[in-house]
Amino acid sequence: MAKSVLDVIGISSLSQAKKETLIQMTVLSIACILAFAARLFSVLRFESVIHEFDPYFNYRTTKHLVEHGYYDFHNWFDDRAWYPLGRIIGGTIYPGLMVTASTIFNSLNFLNITINIRNVCVFLAPLFSSFTVIVVYLLTKEVKNAGAGLVAAAMIAIVPGYISRSVAGSYDNEGIAIFCMLLTYFLWIKASKTGSISWSCMCALAYFYMVSSWGGYVFLINLIPIHVFVLMVTGRFSHRIYVAYCITYSLGTILSMQIPFVGFAPVETSEHMAALGVFGLCQIVAFVQYLQANMSPGAFNVLYKGVMTIGLVAAGLSFGIALFLGKIAPWTGRFYSLLDPSYAKNNIPIIASVSEHQPTTWASFYFDLQLLVFMFPVGLYYCFRELTDANIFVIVYSVTSIYFAGVMVRLMLVLAPIMCIMSGIGISTTLSTYMKNLDTEQGVMQTQKNKKKAADYPIKSEIASVMVMIVGVFLATFVFHCTWVTSEAYSSPSIVLAAKGAGGDRIIFDDFREAYNWLKFNTPEDAKVMSWWDYGYQLTAMANRTILVDNNTWNNTHISRVGQAMASPEEHSYTIMKELDVDYVLVIFGGISGYSSDDINKFLWMIRIGGSTPEGAHISESDYYSQSGEYRVDKDASSAMLNSLMYKMCYYRFGEIMTEQGKPGGWDRVRNQEVGNKDFELDVLEEAFTSEHWIVRIYKVKDMDNRGNN
Repeated sequence: MAKSVLDVIGISSLSQAKKETLIQMTVLSIACILAFAARLFSVLRFESVIHEFDPYFNYRTTKHLVEHGYYDFHNWFDDRAWYPLGRIIGGTIYPGLMVTASTIFNSLNFLNITINIRNVCVFLAPLFSSFTVIVVYLLTKEVKNAGAGLVAAAMIAIVPGYISRSVAGSYDNEGIAIFCMLLTYFLWIKASKTGSISWSCMCALAYFYMVSSWGGYVFLINLIPIHVFVLMVTGRFSHRIYVAYCITYSLGTILSMQIPFVGFAPVETSEHMAALGVFGLCQIVAFVQYLQANMSPGAFNVLYKGVMTIGLVAAGLSFGIALFLGKIAPWTGRFYSLLDPSYAKNNIPIIASVSEHQPTTWASFYFDLQLLVFMFPVGLYYCFRELTDANIFVIVYSVTSIYFAGVMVRLMLVLAPIMCIMSGIGISTTLSTYMKNLDTEQGVMQTQKNKKKAADYPIKSEIASVMVMIVGVFLATFVFHCTWVTSEAYSSPSIVLAAKGAGGDRIIFDDFREAYNWLKFNTPEDAKVMSWWDYGYQLTAMANRTILVDNNTWNNTHISRVGQAMASPEEHSYTIMKELDVDYVLVIFGGISGYSSDDINKFLWMIRIGGSTPEGAHISESDYYSQSGEYRVDKDASSAMLNSLMYKMCYYRFGEIMTEQGKPGGWDRVRNQEVGNKDFELDVLEEAFTSEHWIVRIYKVKDMDNRGNN
């Protein structure tokens, strides 16, 4: 008799437990490969290129680290950024991303595997996405079981909410930070389950890696204390939790303070006080439990009331005095904006101007999560039904991440993993429940054992078939949705743009690299370039020129000064530009190409930020609206708008261009308006370069007249 394939490879001879392990390892391996492959659309369609804006700074610093070593990197003073202030790189960044990439690069070169550091940076996020799949599996397995872990791992591999910040070329902190965060959560659950010193130490090390990688570690160091506090309130606090938290917090805090950018923040800032407070509370609770076990009930009650009263008063006074004396720093603006979504808009326009800091719409939730939106409550229900310490942790994680993701669209990245975990639990438990009813042999045995229950539920097999089919259809639509979103929405590098022509052919807009290369090879090496802060990182990385402001946005006054120059008339702008030693001015314009993320659409934020400091008191946002209160660029636009430097730089010679058939010259394809000011000349600037599709325009600042004439 012919042997089956399973007999040939020896699988049929394995025990049931080994077969299950083999299936789990196979599914997990496929999910890891899928996670890596799904993020390669941008490389296949364009090329191996860094995306967006922040990743260019990360790439530049990583290249410096590889070429000059860690000591020079740590002490690097960058004189090409924030002219004339400069920037101390080692003390103002989270170095985990750069150290990770350089370690991989050096390890591959040690093994004689030649690879460019740029390619290491491009493929780092997809690689860590595969690692994240494994961690999600382990985390969900600890919370529920291996089946739920496999479903959650498969979902995190392709969910758009995570892919959006981890595609090939997205060399940003979040690319490795989500892995670090979930690894810390997994190790925390292991430590809290076992009360083991070794697991607690590993959790602290994972937390240290997280702190070195991303400022979002503040979410983590508040979530774990909240979990411990909830366990205290619900009467679940035990010796295991005490050992796990005390070791994790103490060791993790000491390690985190070794990061120069973090410094003493863990013991000085308000964002970290919850963790410190819970640490102190752990000591009090443990001491109370010790006294309770060694004293009579009456004596204990008297001592307990007295000590608690004195302790609470002392703690409150100490905190108040420390806050008053400035020993505890207040919450930062970004932290306030998480608690109050309107805070940044009303008080800090530089934070509100960032698109990823805007509140999340319902459409974005569905777009990035799809099926998970509906299966998440199911998983939450099953966790509440069987409360354990680990289940309480994921419940707390779910509630907090949903709130923060609703406040800030960027934090969808933090929500996506727990949505996958909860949905994995929900789908796995649902399928397990109904799949049992599809097993005919088991069904017959159950019918014989319990005929009464079978009579009450006569069509269980048919209902089970329908439920399994519905879940299967939902999962199939989830896969198609994730693939489409990844391909169409999250795989286009901002540095290279693409659009479809009238005949359906693809048109590539490579204006950014064209302009940056022009700057690099046609301007003096010490030239200073003024642009809005969005393009600062790209300018220093690709054009290698000195810039005034960049995406770090640490100095609001300096950015405000650039905004004032852009919003003022030429004469006033010229004074500011000469004050800042500006040689060239760069603007982004989409009136011809239809590129909507141009500087005219960002101009209102330049006006708001420019007018937010005393030097810009003369700039009022209302002056740039038309008489009807609209933001326009046509003949109805206000005089302040028509005479601003930004308007003139974008629309210089634009009136000569026919952009659409049947439309007059100077028709702006983004605003769908005919520009109101066509025939003008520039007095203090001269056009130096305009890219092929007019997306990037560069102007040279004229020198002052030596004779002092106007």
